Order: sequence, then structure tokens, then C-alpha cells
Amino acid sequence: QVMLVESGGGLVQAGGSLRLSCAASGGTFSSLSMGWFRQAPGKEREFVTAISQTSNTYYADSLKGRFTISRDNAKNTLYLQMNSLKPEDTAVYYCAARRGLTTTRPSDYDYWGQGTQVTVSS
Repeated sequence: QVMLVESGGGLVQAGGSLRLSCAASGGTFSSLSMGWFRQAPGKEREFVTAISQTSNTYYADSLKGRFTISRDNAKNTLYLQMNSLKPEDTAVYYCAARRGLTTTRPSDYDYWGQGTQVTVSS
């Protein structure tokens, strides 16, 4: 059973930056595809970015250039660097994991963290 714990969320002004972390335990982190998803109030959970076991990265088109995903297999930790934040980035951000191929569909992911709130003020 893989457990995921996100941290690093908070309140930031538009144009600012945040770095989210996701600590994984209970599995072989390097064998997992990892992803970040977000959910704003009244909206469906949406794909943000994902990274494969070999560190190939995938991004939602609207977020390319502002967000960067990375992983540190030695620390069993996933990161999301978010720059030039906008009010529309406000959401709960979730870390997710799955074995096998990296995908962008939330329904493909087997393990989820509890989420961390990111609020961007204008």
C-alpha cells in the first residue's frame, strides 16, 4: 500500500511561486508513475502534470512553462514547482501514484494523497 502526503500549499499573491512536495512511503517509489492533479470548488479534478519512472514529463497544455514536476527517488519525494501563479490556479492539489505507464487520467491512478490547498490572491 502506497501512502502519499502532500505539503507546501498556502496563500500566495498572483505572480508568486510555491513548491509542493509529496512524500511517498510503502512502495518502491522509483517504480511508480507519479502525477499532480488539482480540483477547484465546483469543478472536476483535472490533470496538471505527471512524471514517469524514467523522469519523462507530461504537462497540461495550459500550464506548460509555469509548472515543473520533478522527483527525487533517493528521498521518495515528488515535487511541483509553480511559478507565475494566477488566481485561477487556486485549487486543492493532489499527488497521485500508479504502477505502470504514465497517464493523464485521474481514474488511472491507484493511490492519492489528502491534498494541499493552494490559494492565489489577485
